[in-house]
Amino acid sequence: MKWIGAMLFLLATTQIGFDIAKRLSDRPKQIRQLKNALQILEAEIVYGQTAIHDVFRQLSKQMPQPLAHFFEALHDKLTISQTTLYDIWNPTLKKFWKQTAMKKNEQEIMDQFGKTLGQHDFTQQQKHIQLALTHLDRELENAEEEKYRYGRMAKSLGVLTGLFVILLLI
Repeated sequence: MKWIGAMLFLLATTQIGFDIAKRLSDRPKQIRQLKNALQILEAEIVYGQTAIHDVFRQLSKQMPQPLAHFFEALHDKLTISQTTLYDIWNPTLKKFWKQTAMKKNEQEIMDQFGKTLGQHDFTQQQKHIQLALTHLDRELENAEEEKYRYGRMAKSLGVLTGLFVILLLI
Protein backbone atom coordinates (compact mmCIF):
# COMPACT_ATOMS: atom_id res chain seq x y z
CA MET A 1 0.00 0.00 0.00
CA LYS A 2 2.92 2.29 0.81
CA TRP A 3 4.43 1.71 -2.64
CA ILE A 4 1.18 2.54 -4.41
CA GLY A 5 1.04 5.86 -2.59
CA ALA A 6 4.68 6.53 -3.44
CA MET A 7 4.09 5.82 -7.13
CA LEU A 8 1.00 8.05 -7.20
CA PHE A 9 2.96 10.85 -5.55
CA LEU A 10 5.77 10.43 -8.07
CA LEU A 11 3.29 10.52 -10.93
CA ALA A 12 1.69 13.69 -9.52
CA THR A 13 4.97 15.58 -9.15
CA THR A 14 6.11 14.42 -12.58
CA GLN A 15 2.82 15.66 -14.08
CA ILE A 16 3.27 19.03 -12.39
CA GLY A 17 6.76 19.34 -13.87
CA PHE A 18 5.50 18.46 -17.35
CA ASP A 19 2.60 20.94 -17.02
CA ILE A 20 5.02 23.74 -16.14
CA ALA A 21 7.22 22.79 -19.10
CA LYS A 22 4.16 22.79 -21.40
CA ARG A 23 3.21 26.31 -20.31
CA LEU A 24 6.77 27.42 -20.98
CA SER A 25 6.64 25.98 -24.50
CA ASP A 26 3.10 27.27 -25.19
CA ARG A 27 3.99 30.87 -24.37
CA PRO A 28 6.25 31.55 -27.41
CA LYS A 29 3.76 29.81 -29.68
CA GLN A 30 0.89 31.94 -28.41
CA ILE A 31 2.93 35.14 -28.71
CA ARG A 32 3.64 34.26 -32.36
CA GLN A 33 -0.08 33.69 -32.92
CA LEU A 34 -0.87 37.02 -31.29
CA LYS A 35 1.67 38.76 -33.53
CA ASN A 36 0.09 37.08 -36.54
CA ALA A 37 -3.34 38.31 -35.44
CA LEU A 38 -2.05 41.87 -35.12
CA GLN A 39 -0.51 41.69 -38.59
CA ILE A 40 -3.84 40.51 -40.03
CA LEU A 41 -5.58 43.27 -38.08
CA GLU A 42 -3.18 45.82 -39.56
CA ALA A 43 -3.74 44.58 -43.10
CA GLU A 44 -7.51 44.59 -42.75
CA ILE A 45 -7.71 48.01 -41.10
CA VAL A 46 -5.09 49.89 -43.10
CA TYR A 47 -5.28 48.28 -46.52
CA GLY A 48 -8.73 46.69 -46.56
CA GLN A 49 -10.37 49.46 -44.52
CA THR A 50 -12.62 46.81 -42.98
CA ALA A 51 -14.81 47.67 -40.01
CA ILE A 52 -13.26 46.59 -36.72
CA HIS A 53 -16.06 44.22 -35.69
CA ASP A 54 -15.77 42.47 -39.06
CA VAL A 55 -12.02 42.11 -38.56
CA PHE A 56 -12.66 40.53 -35.14
CA ARG A 57 -15.08 38.05 -36.73
CA GLN A 58 -12.51 37.12 -39.38
CA LEU A 59 -9.80 36.70 -36.75
CA SER A 60 -12.05 34.49 -34.65
CA LYS A 61 -12.31 32.14 -37.62
CA GLN A 62 -8.63 32.27 -38.63
CA MET A 63 -6.83 32.10 -35.29
CA PRO A 64 -6.35 28.94 -33.22
CA GLN A 65 -7.68 28.65 -29.70
CA PRO A 66 -7.52 30.39 -27.25
CA LEU A 67 -7.08 33.52 -29.43
CA ALA A 68 -10.19 32.67 -31.41
CA HIS A 69 -12.28 32.94 -28.23
CA PHE A 70 -10.91 36.40 -27.55
CA PHE A 71 -11.75 37.79 -30.97
CA GLU A 72 -15.11 36.03 -31.04
CA ALA A 73 -16.03 37.59 -27.68
CA LEU A 74 -14.92 41.01 -28.91
CA HIS A 75 -17.01 40.65 -32.06
CA ASP A 76 -20.09 39.50 -30.16
CA LYS A 77 -19.88 42.24 -27.54
CA LEU A 78 -19.10 44.93 -30.08
CA THR A 79 -22.11 44.12 -32.25
CA ILE A 80 -24.60 44.32 -29.36
CA SER A 81 -23.02 47.07 -27.23
CA GLN A 82 -23.01 50.82 -27.69
CA THR A 83 -19.97 51.48 -25.48
CA THR A 84 -16.45 52.31 -26.59
CA LEU A 85 -14.14 49.65 -27.94
CA TYR A 86 -11.80 49.89 -24.96
CA ASP A 87 -14.70 49.37 -22.54
CA ILE A 88 -15.22 46.02 -24.26
CA TRP A 89 -11.54 45.28 -24.90
CA ASN A 90 -10.28 45.54 -21.32
CA PRO A 91 -12.68 43.14 -19.51
CA THR A 92 -12.56 40.70 -22.42
CA LEU A 93 -8.77 40.74 -22.35
CA LYS A 94 -8.70 40.10 -18.59
CA LYS A 95 -11.12 37.20 -18.89
CA PHE A 96 -9.31 35.73 -21.90
CA TRP A 97 -5.82 36.03 -20.44
CA LYS A 98 -6.49 33.33 -17.86
CA GLN A 99 -6.81 30.80 -20.70
CA THR A 100 -3.36 31.53 -22.11
CA ALA A 101 0.20 30.69 -21.17
CA MET A 102 1.24 34.31 -21.71
CA LYS A 103 2.39 36.52 -18.88
CA LYS A 104 1.49 39.92 -17.47
CA ASN A 105 3.91 41.76 -19.79
CA GLU A 106 2.07 40.59 -22.90
CA GLN A 107 -1.24 41.48 -21.26
CA GLU A 108 -0.03 45.01 -20.58
CA ILE A 109 1.12 45.37 -24.20
CA MET A 110 -2.30 44.28 -25.43
CA ASP A 111 -4.07 46.50 -22.91
CA GLN A 112 -2.09 49.53 -24.08
CA PHE A 113 -2.80 48.58 -27.68
CA GLY A 114 -6.52 48.30 -26.90
CA LYS A 115 -6.53 51.88 -25.63
CA THR A 116 -5.37 53.13 -29.04
CA LEU A 117 -7.42 50.78 -31.23
CA GLY A 118 -10.02 52.67 -33.21
CA GLN A 119 -8.96 56.06 -31.82
CA HIS A 120 -6.76 57.27 -34.69
CA ASP A 121 -6.58 57.50 -38.46
CA PHE A 122 -5.15 54.64 -40.54
CA THR A 123 -1.51 55.73 -40.49
CA GLN A 124 -1.49 56.37 -36.74
CA GLN A 125 -3.25 53.08 -36.16
CA GLN A 126 -0.60 51.33 -38.23
CA LYS A 127 2.11 52.91 -36.09
CA HIS A 128 0.42 51.68 -32.91
CA ILE A 129 0.17 48.18 -34.32
CA GLN A 130 3.85 48.24 -35.28
CA LEU A 131 4.73 49.43 -31.77
CA ALA A 132 2.76 46.56 -30.23
CA LEU A 133 4.48 44.11 -32.59
CA THR A 134 7.88 45.46 -31.58
CA HIS A 135 7.07 44.97 -27.90
CA LEU A 136 5.77 41.47 -28.60
CA ASP A 137 9.02 40.66 -30.45
CA ARG A 138 10.95 41.52 -27.31
CA GLU A 139 8.65 39.35 -25.19
CA LEU A 140 8.95 36.51 -27.71
CA GLU A 141 12.72 36.53 -27.32
CA ASN A 142 12.33 36.39 -23.53
CA ALA A 143 9.80 33.57 -23.79
CA GLU A 144 12.07 31.53 -26.06
CA GLU A 145 14.95 32.03 -23.66
CA GLU A 146 12.83 30.94 -20.68
CA LYS A 147 11.58 27.93 -22.59
CA TYR A 148 15.08 26.70 -23.34
CA ARG A 149 16.44 27.60 -19.94
CA TYR A 150 13.69 26.24 -17.73
CA GLY A 151 11.75 23.71 -19.85
CA ARG A 152 13.88 20.63 -19.27
CA MET A 153 14.65 21.75 -15.74
CA ALA A 154 10.93 21.82 -14.84
CA LYS A 155 10.45 18.27 -16.10
CA SER A 156 13.50 17.03 -14.23
CA LEU A 157 12.58 18.84 -11.04
CA GLY A 158 9.10 17.32 -11.09
CA VAL A 159 10.54 13.81 -11.15
CA LEU A 160 13.40 14.53 -8.76
CA THR A 161 11.18 16.29 -6.23
CA GLY A 162 8.86 13.31 -6.18
CA LEU A 163 11.76 10.90 -5.71
CA PHE A 164 13.29 13.06 -2.98
CA VAL A 165 10.07 13.25 -0.96
CA ILE A 166 9.47 9.52 -1.39
CA LEU A 167 12.97 8.74 -0.15
CA LEU A 168 12.47 11.01 2.86
CA LEU A 169 9.20 9.35 3.80
CA ILE A 170 10.27 5.74 3.28
